[in-house]
Amino acid sequence: MRPYDRLALNHLILQKKDQYPFSVLGLHHINSHSEFRVFLPDAANVNILKKENLSHVLTLDRIHKKGLFFGKFKRLPRNFSYILEINWTKTKQIIEDPYCYRDYLQDFWNKEKNKDKFSLSYQKLGAHLIKLAGVYGTYFSLWAPHAKKISVIGQFNHWDIRRYPMNKQNKTGIWELFIPDIGENEVYQFHLINSYGQSIIKSDPYAFSVESAPKNYSIVRSLPNVKFRTKEQNNRNQIDKPISIYEVHLGSWKRDNDGNMLKFKDLTQQLIPYVKSMGFTHIEILPIQNHPLYGSWGYQPLCLYAPAPYYGSYIELIDFIEAAHHYELNVILDWVGGHFPEDKWGLAQFDGTSLYEYSDPREGIQHKWQTLIYNYKNPQVRQLLKDNVFFWIKHYGFDGIRMDAVTSMIYRDFCRAENEWIPNKFGGNINLEVIDFLKETNKFIHQKHPGVIMIAEECTSYEGVTSKKKGLGFDYKWNMGWVTDTLNFMKQDITKRIDFYNKIIFATSYAWKENFILSLSHDEVSPGKISMFEKMAGSESEKFSNLRAYYAFMWAHPGKKLIFMGNEFAQKQEWDHDNQLSWYVLNDPYSLHKGIQNLVRDLNHYYQTHPALYQNDVSPEGFRWLIADDKQKLVFAFIRYAKDKKTQVLAISNFSNVNYKHYRLGLETPNILYEVLNTDNLLYGGSTRFENKHFVPETIPHHEFQWSVLLNLPSLSTLYFEVKEQHLD
Repeated sequence: MRPYDRLALNHLILQKKDQYPFSVLGLHHINSHSEFRVFLPDAANVNILKKENLSHVLTLDRIHKKGLFFGKFKRLPRNFSYILEINWTKTKQIIEDPYCYRDYLQDFWNKEKNKDKFSLSYQKLGAHLIKLAGVYGTYFSLWAPHAKKISVIGQFNHWDIRRYPMNKQNKTGIWELFIPDIGENEVYQFHLINSYGQSIIKSDPYAFSVESAPKNYSIVRSLPNVKFRTKEQNNRNQIDKPISIYEVHLGSWKRDNDGNMLKFKDLTQQLIPYVKSMGFTHIEILPIQNHPLYGSWGYQPLCLYAPAPYYGSYIELIDFIEAAHHYELNVILDWVGGHFPEDKWGLAQFDGTSLYEYSDPREGIQHKWQTLIYNYKNPQVRQLLKDNVFFWIKHYGFDGIRMDAVTSMIYRDFCRAENEWIPNKFGGNINLEVIDFLKETNKFIHQKHPGVIMIAEECTSYEGVTSKKKGLGFDYKWNMGWVTDTLNFMKQDITKRIDFYNKIIFATSYAWKENFILSLSHDEVSPGKISMFEKMAGSESEKFSNLRAYYAFMWAHPGKKLIFMGNEFAQKQEWDHDNQLSWYVLNDPYSLHKGIQNLVRDLNHYYQTHPALYQNDVSPEGFRWLIADDKQKLVFAFIRYAKDKKTQVLAISNFSNVNYKHYRLGLETPNILYEVLNTDNLLYGGSTRFENKHFVPETIPHHEFQWSVLLNLPSLSTLYFEVKEQHLD
């Protein structure tokens, strides 16, 4: 063996720094002869066998005590196929040599690139089952441009960090290796010598499946099949359709008799029929991308391409979504693209540098959650995130993405003191690269999947969140201002509500600037926030009455609807992710909790069948206040219009503790009012103090209107009336 070859091999094996094992290991043709170079620590001896008939070709010489084997043979054909026979002292093994596939691998990717298949990063990065030269195996690839050496480790090589060094592509910073005979369900990780020469182990950022903590193994899985969207799915997402969302944390919705979390199979049989029976149109699930800490509720994910293993396999998740579609329910995924946890095996300091996060802590650390912030300046990081949104839609069939914590992404000074953030190039506090990322991602998703909805959790007055032309391009925005204001009103003692009257009406001053979702989400009932029931003022019975009136007011108000699990039956305790909801309160069919559940069910079904409550959500033409100034009596009334203007629903709320008999309400037309819903109904836990059937307006001017009608308004109640043109016989 020539001296420079030995030096190259020693550099690879002993110094652990060589980035190009393909240039050293495997079969190499040198002038008139061919050389076999194999590194197999702990092997006693190695033979080269002809693959087609397992005939002996050559016994290799051990040229280094650590397991470096070498052999020279007469010139062989370029495509000569061989395998390795290894004597491990106690056992023998016949395996393929990963380093004989260099040329095949290059040819393979050249062909695939010509098919334009790699516009999406997850189609190449990660672990992919492929076939090379008639051999099945797994192609591993990892982006880590500053690493000095990377090896694939797993049970298939006894987690030996020496055996399978990867080859680096200089232009891309991607490391790659094809390992034959590695198939579905194999666990693996990557061992890196980082930029500082430190030895670290990382999981695969693009793994399609993972093993739960503390092992945190990545698992070889096939890329899930493409899911094709139907017209019905797309139709349910349209802006002029009813959208009522049931938000769920899968691990604490319901548990089995032993207190264990339900799996996707169980949730398919129990959760989906329940949501359908309650009249919701959509299910939104809190993040299910792999999150090592269950108590983070999914909001600190790592390995974005893998579902967390808490609830079962990825196939069962797909089945769950398909079952929801069978029930004519769309499914929304809560998605976190603003930050990630600092776990050493994850993305943090991935190759010894701040590869995925901003390097400056004034940009890269999110103090509120003690997490790291993605570096949106980096095109590869943006590609990881953008492609991930597409991945869940394309391969799992999600109908929408709710993007978490958009506010924290947009503002550089979010939860930071004056000297803890860096202004943008114009001296402002907007993260310009985030703005570009959000616009780019929303545009990309809408081009590829026009029927999918993108939803932003954004709680400031940032303009154009749902504008497609000049704004960020989302379809909907959570109206957290409406939630804060109205709950601030509802928690006040009834005698003090007069001072907070404008909190109820303020939202309509901006209601049509964005496409809004009214969101009574998990954020409102998380630990320390108290339950929706406890947010209401008054005695226990008044709390129930307040909540019924508030829910009916919400369902009539402009904006799509969202409610977190447990809110639909007035759970008294705030949400606890370690336990199931308080389903036992529904055991009594006459309980006030059951009444709330009945009300939410009826609100949803009525909402779905009455276009006046949803068709014109984003237009001021769909709404008019009738009473927005009766502070003394704490009464509010408004009318909702369908697009034809003829279909109308009138909602009136009495948030006082006084029963108003013969309350005069001004009307813009002499049309008859038919009562269709009253939160004081016995079915909902009320007392049916008044029975309104229909009312014929009188020609008695009231407020600014020519006609008026006298109504009976129970205390702490909301009533719906349909406005009809026909006259009584």
